[in-house]
Amino acid sequence: MPLSGRWTLTRYLIEERRRYPQASGDLNALILDVALACKAIARIVAMGSLGEAMPAGGSTNVQGEVQKPLDVLSNEIFVRMNEWNGHLAGMASEEMEKPAQIPASYARGKYLLVFDPLDGSSNIDVNVSVGSIFSILRAPDEIVDSGRDVTADDFLQPGATQVAAGYAIYGPTTMLVLSVGNGVAAFTLNPNLGEFVLSHPDIKVPADTTEFAINSSNSRFWEPPVKRYVDECLAGRSGPRGKDFNMRWIASLVAEAHRILMRGGVFMYPRDTKDSGKNGRLRLLYEANPIGFVMEQAGGRASTGRQPVLGVKPAELHQRIGFVFGSRHEVERIERYHHEPATRDAGTPLFAERSLFRDWESTR
Repeated sequence: MPLSGRWTLTRYLIEERRRYPQASGDLNALILDVALACKAIARIVAMGSLGEAMPAGGSTNVQGEVQKPLDVLSNEIFVRMNEWNGHLAGMASEEMEKPAQIPASYARGKYLLVFDPLDGSSNIDVNVSVGSIFSILRAPDEIVDSGRDVTADDFLQPGATQVAAGYAIYGPTTMLVLSVGNGVAAFTLNPNLGEFVLSHPDIKVPADTTEFAINSSNSRFWEPPVKRYVDECLAGRSGPRGKDFNMRWIASLVAEAHRILMRGGVFMYPRDTKDSGKNGRLRLLYEANPIGFVMEQAGGRASTGRQPVLGVKPAELHQRIGFVFGSRHEVERIERYHHEPATRDAGTPLFAERSLFRDWESTR
C-alpha cells in the first residue's frame, strides 16, 4: 500500500471509536499521549551516547535494581506527558515505589496508566532493541465519583480487565504495537511525518512454531515440566517432538515479544528455585499483563505456565510472576506438562549427550 493510502495512528483510533458511538474519545486521546511519550523516548534512545546530558544514574529502584539514566528520564517523560491531559486518575510505573498522583492543578479522568518506561535498558550499552510497555485500566467508579487520590489497591486488577495495552520498540525502526481489544495492529514511525503509520494490520501469532526462547543459564533451577519441555525441543527430529527447534534469547522482553508476534515462537521466563522468595522474574502489572493482552488478542496464548496470566488477580503493585507466552499450541503443551504427573527423571541435564551434542563414538 502506498504511503498516501496508509492510516495514521490517529485515523486508526478514530475508526475503532466508530464501533462505540457512545465513547467520549478520552481513550483515543490518552493513547495518542502515550504514543507521544514513546516518540520522545525513541529520539533519546536513537542518539545513544551522542545525546545531551542526562540525569545521574546508579540509584536503585523499588525492585532493588540499578537504574540506568535512561530509566529515570523515560519514566519522567511518561509521567509529564500524561499527567495533564485530564484522562487519568493516576499512574503506576516499574520505576516508582508508589502510584503517581495527578497534580491538583489538572483535571482527573476515568483511566489508570501502568507502564514500564524502558524495558531492556540493561542492553542499551550494546545497542540491542529496547522498548516501552504500557497498560490502560479503568479506574474504580469510587475514584471517578469522589476524585480521591489513587492507592496501590486501585491498580490490582486482573489483566483481562485491561482496556488497551501495547508496547513501543526502539530498534532499526521505531514501532508501536497496540491492542484496544479488537485484535492487534502495529504502526511504524515515519520520521519524515513524525507520525506512527499503520504498517501491520491484524497481526496473528502462528499456532505452531519451531523456535523457543529461554535463559538456559538458569536450567539448574528449572522445575521438572520446564526441563522436560526444553529437553524434548533440544532432542530435535530424533526426539519425541519429531522436529528440530531453534533457541533464541535476547534478554529484552519487548524484543522477544516482537519477534514472536511477527513470526511465532514461545518465550519462557518461568518460576524457578533460584530465589525462593520470588514467584518469577517479570512483573505482572507492567510486563506480563500488557504483553499477555497483546498476545491473546493476536491469537497466541499467555500463561504463568500453569494458568492464563490474564486471570491472575494481582496481590501487590510490584508483584513478580512466571511468564510463558507465544504460539498457542506450545504454551498449551507447557501448561499440560505442569499439570501432568512427572513421567521422567527430573534431573535430566539440559545438554544431554545425545541432544545438543552427538555422541563422539558414533562419529568415528
